[in-house]
Amino acid sequence: MEQYNSSQKYSNPIILFDGVCNLCDKSVQFLLTYNRKENLHFASLQSTFAKNLLQKENVQFQDLSTVIYIENGKAYTKSAAIFEVSKHLIYPWKAIHYFSFIPKRITDWLYELIAKNRYNWFGRKNECILPKSEWQDRFHGQGHKKSQNF
Repeated sequence: MEQYNSSQKYSNPIILFDGVCNLCDKSVQFLLTYNRKENLHFASLQSTFAKNLLQKENVQFQDLSTVIYIENGKAYTKSAAIFEVSKHLIYPWKAIHYFSFIPKRITDWLYELIAKNRYNWFGRKNECILPKSEWQDRFHGQGHKKSQNF
């Protein structure tokens, strides 16, 4: 897998996720399935790639409790990231974006409740795992375990 190079420009949106979280893993699989344009790219927050990208994009990063979505040089976190990512899915999942009219404090509260309990409710892995071969070109960074595929 590649290292982030600050001189590189990425035209595809990138989703940075907690690579050891089972809920996050299943969410990435869901996105891979329903993103028919295949334009969403991914990296685990634990990867050097993600850390370098966040630094380059001037995104303050403190913990693994939020998904980070970067598109056209703009970073989104928590519920805003979910709403923006949903634009890239097929219907009916694309309709999730229409709920972005709900006040952010409410949607972020729900996001934070799930994020805070995600390991207890869904479990966690010891390491990130390597995606199926047909999805590998959409993943960036290091830290994926090569013995399993999702």
